[in-house]
Amino acid sequence: MGVQIDIQGRMLIATPMGEIDHHSAESLRDQVDRAFEQSNCRHIIFNFSRVTFMDSSGIGMIIGRYKNAEKRGGKLAIAGMNDDMNRLFMISGLSKIVTRKTTMQEALQVLDKGDSYGE
Repeated sequence: MGVQIDIQGRMLIATPMGEIDHHSAESLRDQVDRAFEQSNCRHIIFNFSRVTFMDSSGIGMIIGRYKNAEKRGGKLAIAGMNDDMNRLFMISGLSKIVTRKTTMQEALQVLDKGDSYGE
């Protein structure tokens, strides 16, 4: 599994590719944390449009990154989830704390404007 990391203003954008499972979640976490620590970003956006599978390890990875963004006064958003990931997102309760948008453009806009959570 690979991840592309970009910085746009105060937003770190992580685009993982492939499956997020026990093994890959740790690597993804480390790469995102390293980039976030070295930046002056406040917000984190995960673009999941290239993720084909995610298990509960991905939920833990998201929660940790949410806490990191929150420590800087920022938010975390997720865009591009498929139906299976969306179901896991809802069941886990992440939908109560993490912004979820259909497209990256929507996620960028909501964090840029500081809008409230939800779709």
